[in-house]
Amino acid sequence: DSGTFLGLGTVTGSVAIHIAFSLQRLYYVKEAHGIVVTDLAFVPESRPGWELLGGHEAALLSVAVDSRCKLHLLPTRRSLPVWLLLLLCAGLIVATILLLQLAFPGFL
Repeated sequence: DSGTFLGLGTVTGSVAIHIAFSLQRLYYVKEAHGIVVTDLAFVPESRPGWELLGGHEAALLSVAVDSRCKLHLLPTRRSLPVWLLLLLCAGLIVATILLLQLAFPGFL
C-alpha cells in the first residue's frame, strides 16, 4: 500500500516479502499454501488496518487455488540509532589510543 514492501507468491505456494527498493528478503514461508498463490494484498496502513497489524511492520494476505486465505505478519525490524553508533565508534577510538599508550609508553 505504501510502496515500501513487495509481496511475492509462487507456483509452489510459497510467500515472501521483500523491501521494494533493494529486493532484500525479509520474510519467507516455503509452501505456505499447498498449491499456486493466486492473489496477494497488503493490509492498508489506516485505522482499520492497525488492528490487524498490531505491533508488526506490515501484514500480507495471501489466497491460493485451494480457496484458503492466510495472514502473514512481518515483525518490526530493530535498528541502532545513529547517535549510539557514533558513540560506540568514539569509544572504540579512545580505547585503541589508551591501549597503544599502555603498550608503547611515550606513543603520544
